[in-house]
Amino acid sequence: PEILLADEPTGNLDARTGRGIIDLMAKLNEQERLTIIMVTHDQAIASEAHRTVKLREGRIEALTDAA
Repeated sequence: PEILLADEPTGNLDARTGRGIIDLMAKLNEQERLTIIMVTHDQAIASEAHRTVKLREGRIEALTDAA
């Protein structure tokens, strides 16, 4: 696929398994040029993204591109 949609992909996982999932998704993004759209409440995970969109009450509150 060209796009992967992930809704809280680490939400119910232990820290080690969750880290493995994030690392795998980063590898797919880099090596396969896969676009990943992920929903997360975990700021640590969100901070690793190339771009973040913060929503509040269904509206865009902030759009941030990685430096």
